[in-house]
Amino acid sequence: MDIEAVRTFVAVAEAGLFQEAAAELSVSQQAVSKRVAVLERALGVRLFTRTPRGAELTIDGQAFLPHARELLRAAERAEASVRPGRRPLRVDVLSSRSAQSGLMRGFHRAHPEIDLDVLMLFDLEVAVAALRSGAIDASFRAVGVPGRPLPEDLESVRVLNEPLQLLTGPAHTLANAKSVTVAQLAGQRIWMPGLTPGTEWTVYYDDLVAEFGLTIEVTGPNFGSDALLDTIADTPSLATFMGAHMRLVWPADHGLRRIPVTDPTPVYPHSLLWHRDNPHPALAALRTHLAATAADRDAAGTWAPDWATPR
Repeated sequence: MDIEAVRTFVAVAEAGLFQEAAAELSVSQQAVSKRVAVLERALGVRLFTRTPRGAELTIDGQAFLPHARELLRAAERAEASVRPGRRPLRVDVLSSRSAQSGLMRGFHRAHPEIDLDVLMLFDLEVAVAALRSGAIDASFRAVGVPGRPLPEDLESVRVLNEPLQLLTGPAHTLANAKSVTVAQLAGQRIWMPGLTPGTEWTVYYDDLVAEFGLTIEVTGPNFGSDALLDTIADTPSLATFMGAHMRLVWPADHGLRRIPVTDPTPVYPHSLLWHRDNPHPALAALRTHLAATAADRDAAGTWAPDWATPR
């Protein structure tokens, strides 16, 4: 059913004159007559009777009028659900405990009036496809991974360099250190079973290993962060890397230590991605907020892979 024809029918019914309805709709009287005729043919009934006083509803027109008004209200609700600024801003983060999630919590505190939908998409290609289709408005990713260029219609900006920390159990040889240098980690067993081949974070750690001669083990199934923390707490020979802004909670008797890594400090490069034609007004607010809170991406004494450059 032609929604504009329905809108015109309601305008004529309320005005009582085709001419007044035409003025209200900013169209010609002839256009109003054609739209009403189209609707009458679609319904197979007469909706109006022309009289010297104007246009009067037939019995069928009177029966149809409340339904027509409901159709217009439903159409308005449908349009509002996808109209920029009316629907929630949809943002992809890697996990609920990640630094990216923390950035979004900060944005929400600064802008509680903006509705948010936070999603978690695992793969970079899936996130890129969602950005290009409009399924999401923004995504946090590491940008510039070799062999995985961003399409030209996507924009990105570095928003956070997250320092890496070493996580150890209480019996580890480095457990009491206030900080450790990258050189001190050579020969240490660093266990990260969550490194999935092909992901941007695995490419990052592969480059870290190659640059500093480290050893990262990925053996065994990945049972998630809780199981990882249990193992690190109970195994003096194992340690793992985690981001300084990663929010994790463990039992007090685990005695885990988070130790800064220095000389240089490896940082994980978080960038925000979005489609350059995305009109959602809250997207600009998010970018402004992140730009105001972003740390210096070129800080001295830090390391990131050569490919991790802002675009």
